[in-house]
Amino acid sequence: MPLKDYVMEVEERYLAKVFQRFPVVAVRGKGALLWDVDGKTYVDCMGGYGVALVGHCHPEVVRAVKEQAELLISCHPSLYNDARARALESLEKIAPRGLSRVFLSNSGAESIECAIKLALRYTGRKEIVAMTGSFHGKTLGALSVTYNKKYRSPFEHALYQHVRFARYGDSEDAGKLITDETAAVIVEPIQGESGIRVPPEDFLKNLREASSRAGCLLIADEVQSGLGRTGKMWACEHWDVTPDILCVAKGMAGGIPMGATFAVDEVMGSFKLGEHSSTFGGNPIACAAADATVNVILKEGLVERAAEIGTYFKERLVQLQNSHSVLREVRGRGLMLAAEAKIEIQEVLMGLIRRGVVPLYSGRNILRFLPPLVIERDQVDFVVESLDAALADEE
Repeated sequence: MPLKDYVMEVEERYLAKVFQRFPVVAVRGKGALLWDVDGKTYVDCMGGYGVALVGHCHPEVVRAVKEQAELLISCHPSLYNDARARALESLEKIAPRGLSRVFLSNSGAESIECAIKLALRYTGRKEIVAMTGSFHGKTLGALSVTYNKKYRSPFEHALYQHVRFARYGDSEDAGKLITDETAAVIVEPIQGESGIRVPPEDFLKNLREASSRAGCLLIADEVQSGLGRTGKMWACEHWDVTPDILCVAKGMAGGIPMGATFAVDEVMGSFKLGEHSSTFGGNPIACAAADATVNVILKEGLVERAAEIGTYFKERLVQLQNSHSVLREVRGRGLMLAAEAKIEIQEVLMGLIRRGVVPLYSGRNILRFLPPLVIERDQVDFVVESLDAALADEE
């Protein structure tokens, strides 16, 4: 049996059937490229849903992981560790002003769970205001502030019940829902899962002001938009807004699972010993990878690069929109982009795969682009030309 068929058969037999699968068996990656088991090359615009931020197998991350694996793999936070200390110093360099305390975890959903508990603990209040179109994760706490009924409905009976949803981008609607019982407002500065939705210019500032007036906390979910993805280190910076709590994960450790919840010292200090912890959070390998990843982002100017290449990518997609009537809108910031179509895009996605592009999507009609920040212009051109051909096949 060919290796590709063997791998797909085994995964189909044993892996939980909860993922939408593409018929690609990826075995190697470098930068913005992936190779499948047959040696075919792909430009990766999925990036592991934004995880491959600094590129696949960045040499500095690989070196850091190898070196740390030979020294110490596991170290519970009840003991101090040098790799963790270095990672914390690197993270502090790039953290939003004043958010000097960090809880280290293993994923974006975990970073959200921590933020929710922290807001409830600090304020002593019980209500959370979230946004329509939001996605914060699929664990029960994170799911409670996630809007999509497809994810919520089967578990509605078990979700946190004190959550109300304001219309994303509508400051007035959010203001009506924020009361003296609101512990926190949680928001993605740019929504990812719902199709790269960029809010009106005054939206985040108004949320910041309304939260401060009500004495509640503002939680920014930058799991997908953070660490340079949008052309700023944090997407909140586009609107000069600093949250009280910030959540980050995905690419922060160069592909190694890791999450973090940043908060101002007073807020994080509301947790008492044992009220929130993680066995694997802050383990030495993830910390070594995170330290290397932050250094790569800064040394290689990837924030600025995301702004530059992202502008070029978006311009190319707009050109494509002008030549294909099935494309309704192109939107996004930096290398967090989307092209919304008037048709279902399943066949377009398969057309991209055949041509050597690993795609990403939102729902049935939105192409989403979260490539590594190291993607080259000629690779962007290849993606756009491939999309041009795949759309032509459907017209």
